[in-house]
Amino acid sequence: MTEAPAAAKAADAAKPAASQTLSRGIRILEVLGDERGALSIDEIAARLGLHRSIAYRLLRTLEDHRLVGRDAAGLVALGPRMAALAAGVAHDLQAEALPELTAVANELGMTCFLAVLDGAECITLASVEPRHAVASVAQRPGARHPVTVGAPGKAILAQLPEADWPADAPDALHDAVARSRLAGFATSHDEVIPTVQSVAVPLAVRGQRPAAIAVVHVATDRTDAEIAARLQHSAATIREALGS
Repeated sequence: MTEAPAAAKAADAAKPAASQTLSRGIRILEVLGDERGALSIDEIAARLGLHRSIAYRLLRTLEDHRLVGRDAAGLVALGPRMAALAAGVAHDLQAEALPELTAVANELGMTCFLAVLDGAECITLASVEPRHAVASVAQRPGARHPVTVGAPGKAILAQLPEADWPADAPDALHDAVARSRLAGFATSHDEVIPTVQSVAVPLAVRGQRPAAIAVVHVATDRTDAEIAARLQHSAATIREALGS
């Protein structure tokens, strides 16, 4: 009766120990990626539950590699090297999507972005804000939220069997995704950012993680169906360019 627990303990002991320092450094990048503005060292330390001196040493190392940067006031934000690293993720998909994101953003006057499934989250790979809009909603690359909320999340879940959904997906989401699958697009209102609306369409590309292209806006005279039709045109263009 004790063999199984003993075997499990032995297996755990055989696993290489994770690097706490590396883990903390990655968590700093995640915190900054989720933030819509720069943070002070004290704020970063508080969010990670670290002493300020430890957070400072970690940030100095990340700063040496240009993964983070500090402004004149000492506030910390992701650095230029992060953009270069991000560009290497799904490079072909990003390269083909960017002209379409730009065209949609400028035509509709809305921020348009590419999102992909990352575990149980939806992460923005690329984003374009409209050139001449008076005001637009920012959607920074690297921004992430649970795949169970928001229009891009629904568009991504529509591509997956329910057995592959996160275990905590609410019952109401099943009906919402079923409606999205039938309509060919997904919508959300106030789910991720208060007052912000989103429309997204699935982007299934062979060899790539389930993805979606979407727009975010506060108010518009266009209907969701009109916006979705434009996004579907771009999704088809991207798939064709990638041979899917």
